[in-house]
Amino acid sequence: MSTNGGHISDTQSLVTNSTGDVNSRTAMESRSETRVMFRQHENGSMYNIAVDQDLDNYETKELTDLLDPPRSIHDGEVVLNEYTGDIQDFERGSQVFLEDGCRRIDYIMVWSSKSNDRRKEEERERKRKRFEDNLRQEGLILEEDIMDGRSFQFMKVHATWEVLTRYADTLKIRMPIKEIPRDVSALSLWDLMTVQLERLLNPFQLDPHKVPSPKKKYTWPFDRNKLYLYNIPENRDDFMSNATRSRIVDYVLRRKEFSDEGRQFSFGQINAGIRRLIADGTYLAAYPLHEGGWKKKCKMNMRRLLYDNWASWRVWYKVQPLHYIRIYFGEKIGLYFAWLGYYTYALIPASVIGFLVFIFGLVTINSDPISVESCDPSNNYTMCPLCNGRCGYWDYDQICMHVKATHTFDNAATVFFAVFMSLWGTFYLEFWKREQAGIQSLWDLRNFEEEEEPPRPEYLARLANCPKSKPHKVTGAMEPYYPFWGRQVPVYLTSSAIMLFLVLAAVAAVIGIVFYRISVLAALYMIDDPLVYRNATLVVSATAACINLVVIFLLNFVYTRIATCLTDWECLRTQSEHDNSLTFKFYILQFINYYSSLFYIAFFKGRFAGEPAHYVTFFGARQEECQGGSCLTELCIQLAIIFVGKQLIQNNVVDILVPQIKKVFDTLCTRNKEHDRSNLPWVKDYRLEDMGPTGLFNEYLEMMIQFGFVTLFVAAFPLAPFFALLNNIIELRSDADKFVTQYRRRMAARAQDIGIWYDILHGLTRFAVLTNGLIIAFTSSFIQRAVYRFAYSQDGTLNGFVNNSLAYFNISDFPPDVRPYESEIKPQYNATEFCRYPDYREPPWSPDKYKYTSQHWHVVAAQFIFLVVFENLVVVTTSIIAYIIPDVPRKLNEQMRQEAVITNNIILETELLRYKEGSKDATLGENALGNIRSRTGNQYDSGGSGDGDCTHVSKSDSCKDVEEVAV
Repeated sequence: MSTNGGHISDTQSLVTNSTGDVNSRTAMESRSETRVMFRQHENGSMYNIAVDQDLDNYETKELTDLLDPPRSIHDGEVVLNEYTGDIQDFERGSQVFLEDGCRRIDYIMVWSSKSNDRRKEEERERKRKRFEDNLRQEGLILEEDIMDGRSFQFMKVHATWEVLTRYADTLKIRMPIKEIPRDVSALSLWDLMTVQLERLLNPFQLDPHKVPSPKKKYTWPFDRNKLYLYNIPENRDDFMSNATRSRIVDYVLRRKEFSDEGRQFSFGQINAGIRRLIADGTYLAAYPLHEGGWKKKCKMNMRRLLYDNWASWRVWYKVQPLHYIRIYFGEKIGLYFAWLGYYTYALIPASVIGFLVFIFGLVTINSDPISVESCDPSNNYTMCPLCNGRCGYWDYDQICMHVKATHTFDNAATVFFAVFMSLWGTFYLEFWKREQAGIQSLWDLRNFEEEEEPPRPEYLARLANCPKSKPHKVTGAMEPYYPFWGRQVPVYLTSSAIMLFLVLAAVAAVIGIVFYRISVLAALYMIDDPLVYRNATLVVSATAACINLVVIFLLNFVYTRIATCLTDWECLRTQSEHDNSLTFKFYILQFINYYSSLFYIAFFKGRFAGEPAHYVTFFGARQEECQGGSCLTELCIQLAIIFVGKQLIQNNVVDILVPQIKKVFDTLCTRNKEHDRSNLPWVKDYRLEDMGPTGLFNEYLEMMIQFGFVTLFVAAFPLAPFFALLNNIIELRSDADKFVTQYRRRMAARAQDIGIWYDILHGLTRFAVLTNGLIIAFTSSFIQRAVYRFAYSQDGTLNGFVNNSLAYFNISDFPPDVRPYESEIKPQYNATEFCRYPDYREPPWSPDKYKYTSQHWHVVAAQFIFLVVFENLVVVTTSIIAYIIPDVPRKLNEQMRQEAVITNNIILETELLRYKEGSKDATLGENALGNIRSRTGNQYDSGGSGDGDCTHVSKSDSCKDVEEVAV
């Protein structure tokens, strides 16, 4: 028989028959050992319990709990609750319980006891009293924690068994049925590895003694009228996990009224729900309680387990305990960290390839013909001035380092890497879908939206007085609704118009910064001070970057609030629909904010500058041009600054240092407030930071912006995946630390997948094919080099490419306002007759001087041909890959079908046996189980259903001391 901690042989199992006799004389001899089972081990662990049942007898009887023979306990080993998956808690009376020491605190509500406005305080007190009375009528148990002299007070909330079962039935929460199958784990890439590779990766795995593997159980949507189906322990508090209990209480709090008149609308607001009360100041906060402390001095609990094996920097190289993250924080947060971890793993091959491309560019710099030609001063390429008047002539070899830096990222391996990253994006998304399918099976998330996701409480509350209702298409339940043409269409059209205006505002901000650069640069060149106009480019670039950063922060601040208000106004039915709509708005606005400057540099800067005789101007100023005729280096530098600076410095250093500084500041501010420095857990949790209404949006948004940097412009910056990998290693542990130590515990929300974020990832991978194709074709010099080598080179090499790519211009053709000042012309350029500029144009001695040459049109044609071929080749290849790789692995699909058949058979057999026995307490017999196994071909260990609870807390609502087992 399998237990939480190991196995017990048949000779060690003790089974009672229908008369209550014991089928082993060793039972009486082991009575003294049995008493030890309820005592805590010195290292904080608990001894394991072995329980067996005689399933051939259907009479109601007491099962005997037995203790495993004493064995060595590993340091830090934990025992899981057989029913909930939480860490087994053998103690009652700790500070996570009410004053009676047995009823668990499921939620905390906080209000302020100090106010300068007496009238407002009386109104808030009236709302609070009415709200709490309604909660008591609902069946919740409330207990106050009021202390004189403290600026805030607390209300502890406990959900009774009746409330839990009633709302578990309403929400159709899946709960384990009596039959417990063999262990089933999610299918992942680890299952495909060889034994040798698994041994190699063993150091990256978690200690199985400290982090036991989860056990997959058969579950069924809860029905309070059929409690006999479910594996309910003697202590009913152990039936539902702490996260499930807090989710049910949260659902009640979000929909209860706080007015004598019931739900009433007032200027779009309603008088129901804890969120409304927090918004108007009646309560300061409401949150579930953390389960103990996370420091070493605290006894082992789920929070400390997560810190020691997940959030601590000592385990940065270890895999994540996803099962425990899900148990503690809920499926929604668990899926985020599962996705983030999988994305980090997927970046490893991309980082290696990108780093090799960068090394290839470094190694081949000195042998590159273009670099050699550019750095050779004997070529004497005299270049035209870079600005009007203030700039003189200069030699091409002055940009030698710039050309070498360009070769580092723009070389023969760039195209290969762009194709590789396009395929990488498809492989990553397809294999993530397979991994996600395994997680959904392990966490009971299949068909979640269709079967389980209820309407949002805010949706039901807002439509409480709506006269129109109709049956839901899936559930058939009558629900209120807004008319499609009368309300939904006008709201969506208005929301779309506002979104379009915000996007145009972001584009206008970028255009404004471009005009700022052009106009200020022209103005600085007009100043006579040499210190000013010689450093004009540096001054303009620095100030424009600062202005751009300020604009991004301001727009983000405005966008967040407007997007939230628009989504609330749309009043969507389910939480998934609400989150998806909010996510879409957030990302579109952030996309324009962060990438618009990069798109400008990559595809617009210097494209319409004209030629020296006829420069294109805006408001009398020349357009910006790219140094050396290519903007790829500038794009790479811009990418590196934004990407590395934002990801590694802003996202991580700020996230790590700012909370610590804030914590020290709060400690100093409360040093003399002894009452507010209470060590009660709900007081300490209140001092923690609240995640806010956006929740995981900011975390996902960071990664989506990063994914865009990694995929959209990877052809210009091959090191992007490498820096993303470094960032994610830090990001993952810093996020874990925030959730465990710095944030209040989040309500354990459920989710089927990562939602609309997957659609964003899929769209980015498709859009990245286009952007990288455009960068290779138009931003880099790859096509120019290829056309020259195969059509114009004398020896089929790149020798002479620089000279071929520079056009001639007669300096006598300069317009007066463009001609450089005499004072700016150095003596060595006094005899200059022609200057060069990067373009394919006819020389001044040609009849069609300064017109485009035939080579220019050859290059343009080659660029478009390459783009079409590249796009179609990559899109077709990725589509074939996506079609070939199934979303659900074959093995997992068979396993899921088998589970469905076995679950249905167990339910049918249980119902049939209950009907035959005529007793509500009828259980599934061994013979019936044998019939099911024979039909399904599934074999189980001969173990008990786990009805015996090792804590042996009394079945009554009152809590009694733990009893010793008498065998």
